[in-house]
Amino acid sequence: MHSRAELARRLHALHHGPAPLLLFNAWDAGSAKTIASCGADALATSSWAVAAAHGMDDGEQLPLGVSLDVIARIAAVSDLPLTVDLERGYGDPAATVTRAIDAGAVGCNLEDGLASGLRPTSEQAGLIGQARAAADAADLPFFINARTDQFLQQPADTHNADMIEAVVARAQAYAAAGADGLFVPGLVQPALIEMLVERSPLPVNIMVMPGCPPLAELARLGVARVSHGPGPYLGAMRALSAAFEQACAAGSE
Repeated sequence: MHSRAELARRLHALHHGPAPLLLFNAWDAGSAKTIASCGADALATSSWAVAAAHGMDDGEQLPLGVSLDVIARIAAVSDLPLTVDLERGYGDPAATVTRAIDAGAVGCNLEDGLASGLRPTSEQAGLIGQARAAADAADLPFFINARTDQFLQQPADTHNADMIEAVVARAQAYAAAGADGLFVPGLVQPALIEMLVERSPLPVNIMVMPGCPPLAELARLGVARVSHGPGPYLGAMRALSAAFEQACAAGSE
């Protein structure tokens, strides 16, 4: 068994390897064990998938205690670094990060997206700073992945260089507050991804979604981390539906 600090340092190192860190996001201990058995370097959760697996919507609708229980169960079945989706921090990022560390996580996502748009940069940076202070108090090099929803909240065909400028400014503030990575779900245009990678002070994390370049292209563009978000859960549910339909069809023959 590796120590928690060793796992955290391993997670940091995986963002600076010759290839992007590939994360196939889990939603429970069973899916995490399967992903680990396939040779994954690290494990990650998707808040959307964890909520859906409990019959609930994303957006901190799932009680934090339930999410933490899932984290603990995943951490108990694997000796891989585990980074978890803590959404907006459930109102108190410092306390939430502390509880996630206690559950076995060595990294997390914290997002700036709100129903009304984006949290002001300075306010979000302050919350990231609180999370960093909590991790430091736990004496752990916890990996804080600062997620910005700048691109997720706008259609892909409207994305432009001006938006990159805005995201770089956020990245600089988030890095100064203690963030270790920059997560930009929704960004899929290769030219803009390359521009952001070149200018970001933090390793860039892209999420696989329609229109996203393949992994080899993302690697060429310099992306450090590639997440699959709710994709694996949705794929599993499609397979379940197809199996049920096949069973029904066989029964009617």
